[in-house]
Amino acid sequence: MSRSAFGSWLAAMALAVAAAGCSKSDNTPVTPSPTPTNTITITSAGVTPKTVTVTRGSQVTFVNNDSRRHDMESDPHPEHTDCPEINQVGVLNPQQNKQTGNLVIARSCGFHDHEDALNAGLRGTIVVQ
Repeated sequence: MSRSAFGSWLAAMALAVAAAGCSKSDNTPVTPSPTPTNTITITSAGVTPKTVTVTRGSQVTFVNNDSRRHDMESDPHPEHTDCPEINQVGVLNPQQNKQTGNLVIARSCGFHDHEDALNAGLRGTIVVQ
């Protein structure tokens, strides 16, 4: 077999192997599972949603869509000791987003804006199941 014929044969075999690897032997339709929303958005009106429920090991993303900075921390104020994973968010400048640490303990975690701790609109809860 000449080099050119061998090259063509090799390319055809590679294509056949690739096509076989892409075939699906099971015709059962795959339905993607819904992805929970683990995002809390901050605006001038406050945080939305007020309560987020996540599975253990998850993280929550805080998005600052306000025109001023916010310092998101765990309750209670000013110690911030209930859920230290939330304290990883800290200061968020406008249009910035940050994630909590991995929330691995099943519990309810209150959070607030440290710079406006009495503002009920900037308080919420992360429920870890």
